Amino acid sequence: MRWGIGCGLGLLLFVGVSSQFRSEATLPTLDPLPQDPYIRAYFNQNQAATYTDPYRQITRHGDDLEQVMVDAIATAQSSIDVAVQEFSLPGIAHALAERAATGVAVRVVVENTYSTPIAQRGNPAAFARLDAHAAAKASDLWALIDANGDGALSEKELSDRDALTILAAADIPLLDDTADGSKGSGLMHHKFMVIDGRTVVTGSANWTLSDTHGDFTNPDSRGNANSLLVIDSQPLAQRFEQEFSLMWGDGPGGQTDSLFGLQKPHRSSMLVSIPGSVLEVQFSPTSKTQPWAQSVNGLITKTLGQATRSVNLALFVFSEQAISQQLLPVAKRGVPISVLIDPSFAYRSYSEGLDMLGVTLPDHNCKRDNSVPWAQPITTVGVPALPPGDKLHHKFAVLDQTLVLVGSQNWSQAANTTNDENLLVIRNATVAAHFEREFQRLYDGAELGMTPQLQDAIARQTTKCSL
Repeated sequence: MRWGIGCGLGLLLFVGVSSQFRSEATLPTLDPLPQDPYIRAYFNQNQAATYTDPYRQITRHGDDLEQVMVDAIATAQSSIDVAVQEFSLPGIAHALAERAATGVAVRVVVENTYSTPIAQRGNPAAFARLDAHAAAKASDLWALIDANGDGALSEKELSDRDALTILAAADIPLLDDTADGSKGSGLMHHKFMVIDGRTVVTGSANWTLSDTHGDFTNPDSRGNANSLLVIDSQPLAQRFEQEFSLMWGDGPGGQTDSLFGLQKPHRSSMLVSIPGSVLEVQFSPTSKTQPWAQSVNGLITKTLGQATRSVNLALFVFSEQAISQQLLPVAKRGVPISVLIDPSFAYRSYSEGLDMLGVTLPDHNCKRDNSVPWAQPITTVGVPALPPGDKLHHKFAVLDQTLVLVGSQNWSQAANTTNDENLLVIRNATVAAHFEREFQRLYDGAELGMTPQLQDAIARQTTKCSL
């Protein structure tokens, strides 16, 4: 499935994971868990729910993340502010257009790579000139919009299914991270929406088919594994609104006063109380001139150190060595640690998954970094079995079955010091139960430890670099 984190680090090896994915027909339907009235959690591969996706007409397990967002938008009375890296879901675009038509003020910020409507980016023949990742994304979006499959996009097809065209037709103002006068500051990697200054919708999912329902042209995919939270809290919404306002500035056509990336002032973490919960929120990036402990990755590390009974991590990428080094004392205290990383990143030379397995290896150029393999490695690190084409796009941790860390932030240095990101620390056992169930779903059937495939890949790389 489509992805990218812009980490700028070379690939060491990719280990082919023997598929243990269970077909949808064999998956049991679980009983739903109770939702907290103020913090509701949803997962696009949730085994306690089923729905039919509106574009491929596939009935499958999962929460319909797009419909969750559409339902939240329908409640808006005064304002909707959206900051999402990539936005191509037409159902959400139509919902925003409908609210804008009633007088609700709607504003949208996206990442500059995804701010141009598909019709202005060429046609399928032109996509061949793009890199493989960009070409695949563009081709899949074209196929979604081209309802009659004739290879051309009519005005009706664009007005029906091209999200950016729908927003423009509704006169919804939109800007990207070049609005600060730059060519883009790292990645505008947020995935949040604030409604009426009191409801926050956030999580790990971009507003795309591949991050919610599944690739349009791949009927086997079920969407990169992602979560979505709907949180009713005016104080939390105010904090997200402040982050949005920094990026928005005067808006399109105004002064060049939008702030992205390191142009923003440092934002310390802030505690927010909700009935039954305590939340801590912080935004990236943090300049390297600031103490690392005051960054989002510093907050992650501080929180991980509080674990006393269990640490379960489900991460797209895990490359921040300082975090794994601070997990080591937790492991030495006897706290069980289980880690799942997306297969495309789990065994790269910079992966902290390798450190935790006690492995250090040169990269594809046979160069060694400053990895610090654990002297007492653990075997509960590995990769999940996913539907064909899908990615583990989560960025969450569950501690002691009572506390959740979740947001847009990958556990990498680039996310911490370059990108526009967010992190929530949620102390609420009801919410944690949802993330714990999602982790256990992914952990069931995962390939863990020094698998034969990993051992063979290590041997091949070691031989190559010894020649």
